[in-house]
Amino acid sequence: MKTAVVTGGTSGMGLGVAKMLIEKGYYVFATYVGPDFEDKMANFEACKIDQTCRDEVYRFVDYVKSRTDHLDCIVCNAGMTIRRSFTEMKDDEWDAMMEVAVNSHYIMLREFFPMIPKGSRILFTGSQMGIDPHATVLAYGVTKAAVHALCKNLVKEFEGTGTTVNAIVPGFVDTPWQAAKPDEIKQNIYKKTAIHRFASVDEIVDAFRFCIDNPFVNGSLIEVNGGYCYK
Repeated sequence: MKTAVVTGGTSGMGLGVAKMLIEKGYYVFATYVGPDFEDKMANFEACKIDQTCRDEVYRFVDYVKSRTDHLDCIVCNAGMTIRRSFTEMKDDEWDAMMEVAVNSHYIMLREFFPMIPKGSRILFTGSQMGIDPHATVLAYGVTKAAVHALCKNLVKEFEGTGTTVNAIVPGFVDTPWQAAKPDEIKQNIYKKTAIHRFASVDEIVDAFRFCIDNPFVNGSLIEVNGGYCYK
């Protein structure tokens, strides 16, 4: 059986990607934080891991290695944002955001590298805010720009193996993360998007599916943003 890792894989886009991989016949190890994930799904393990803590990241790596000798797909989806302005952002908050989105995924990919067979798939969840400056949280945009750069640079590490490395770059997506936004803010975002709405999770998952199914897509940042900032 093929095996996969999906970070941040118990809600929103991560859960959608995990379910898609299960449908494709993968066994999925997913990381998450927050309340205990109690849903039961076949061929799915939810591992409660705080990716701001390196000891926990290494513990997850060791656990996956104890359960399988190969990883055919790794989806680096986990991220976080702390809504503070440029001048108010604290050092530990900046560090936490970088640790989750960039450093923990770098560590996992480095440690899992010997287990990745030829013809595998490495996928990142980027963000339109890593391309267009974030209006309120500079740090989030910088973390996602770093994710895009990590994706591009890893292509050379897998050259000649048939393993592809791509990033899906969503605009705004209808996930629990967005649910708390006041309607006024949502309406302002809709006006900046030619489709005049958020993407559905399924629409983003389709982009991940495309990258998994197409072996010639490599080193791409695939924007799925509904025409964001078309004005």
